[in-house]
Amino acid sequence: MATENQPTVIKKYANRRLYHTGTSTYVTLEDLAGMVRQGEDFVVYDAKSGEDITRTVLAQIIFEQENKEGQNLLPVTVLRQLIRFYGDSMQALVPSYLEFSMNNLSQEQQKLRDQMAQAFGPGAFQAMEEQVRKNMSFFTEAMRMFAPFPQGGAPGVPPQKAAPQADETNDLDALKRQMADMQAKLDKLANK
Repeated sequence: MATENQPTVIKKYANRRLYHTGTSTYVTLEDLAGMVRQGEDFVVYDAKSGEDITRTVLAQIIFEQENKEGQNLLPVTVLRQLIRFYGDSMQALVPSYLEFSMNNLSQEQQKLRDQMAQAFGPGAFQAMEEQVRKNMSFFTEAMRMFAPFPQGGAPGVPPQKAAPQADETNDLDALKRQMADMQAKLDKLANK
C-alpha cells in the first residue's frame, strides 16, 4: 500500500489491464476513481516501456465519469475553452490556474457545507435536493401543458365528433407512448 511519501504503483499491461502492485490485484478505472476520491495517491506506468501514463489514465477516468448519465462536471463551454488554450500563449498559465482554483474549491467545500448546515440546519442539502425535485415536477407539468394537441385536437381546430380511423388511432397511441416514455425519463431525472 502507498505511504504518505510514496504513491501506489499501478502498472498498465498491453492487454489494457491495470495491476495494483500494493494489493497484487487487477483494478478497473472505477477502482482508481475510488482511490482518488479516498485521497490515495497513485502513479500509473506502462508495464512494457516504464513510461509514466498517469495523466492519460486520469483523463480516461474523467472521460468515463463524464459519460455517466447525470454526472457531468465539465460544461461544453469549459471543454471548448480548454481546447482553445492548447497552443495559445496562455497555455503555460492554465495548469497552475486550474490547480490553484481546484485547491481553493476543495478547501472551501467543507466550510461551505458547515456554513449551510449552520444557516439552514443539518438538513439543508436534503432541502435543496427536494427543491430540485419540485422544480423538475413543475417543469414536467409545464411540458404537459405544451404537449402537441392537448384535448385531442390541433390548436384552433375544433375536436372531431366522428370516431377516429384505425390509422389515426395507431398514430395517437404511438404519440401517447412517446409522451409516456418522455414523462418517465423526466420523472427519473427529477428523482435523482
